[in-house]
Amino acid sequence: MLKVNNVDKSYGTNGFFKNNKQRILRNINLECDRGECLGIIGESGSGKSTLGRLLIGVEKPDNGSIEIDGKSIYDRENRKENISAVFQDYRSSINPFFSVEEAILEPLKIYKSNKNLTRLIDQLLIQVGLSPVYRHRYPHELSGGEAQRVCIARAIATEPTFILLDEAISSLDVSIQLQILDLLKALKATYDMGYIFITHDIQAAAYICDRMIIFKDGQIQETIETNNLPNVKSLYAKKLLHNLITF
Repeated sequence: MLKVNNVDKSYGTNGFFKNNKQRILRNINLECDRGECLGIIGESGSGKSTLGRLLIGVEKPDNGSIEIDGKSIYDRENRKENISAVFQDYRSSINPFFSVEEAILEPLKIYKSNKNLTRLIDQLLIQVGLSPVYRHRYPHELSGGEAQRVCIARAIATEPTFILLDEAISSLDVSIQLQILDLLKALKATYDMGYIFITHDIQAAAYICDRMIIFKDGQIQETIETNNLPNVKSLYAKKLLHNLITF
């Protein structure tokens, strides 16, 4: 289980007072089980991507803790095979000088050095809907959907317990988004992974998530089962979900 306990996060701001800080996250508590997709839903600037950076250990909270199976994610040994990420900007996520093979090999060289990596890369490409011939291609030779599939292949390569998906489909053409969502659902079932699905797209979240956390101004407004969306209680959640609920 991924568990966030009483997490706060602030950043310094420019101003007359040197210790002036802006509080971005306030008393965040959440849990996500293996095999579950938990949506973090909020508008731009709500703090959801800051939470994402904390979840993958890029930054540390000012207060509180983040654990997987009772162990801190800030312990590198606990984090390295337990959580990975797929981001919005698939172009900058892949080194432009790396081939697809080299991009996928990055985490594999660290975590699975004793395995047959050539065969594993072929299997991963097939799993994300690409032919093994893609292993020799470079990022500029890929479409947006193909590049994001490579990022997904890299994310699942170490068979993590959880994957953070931070606006992972928002930069893709609408025609490709549903394909990627279906791929993610299939992979979650295959690997029994948990997903943290950060997005502003309510309809995408409703399609893939089991539960949703409604996020506003760095605080959790409401947590609700996806199949119970019509019964949201907070005014902000009702406003955010209006278009979906009345569809």
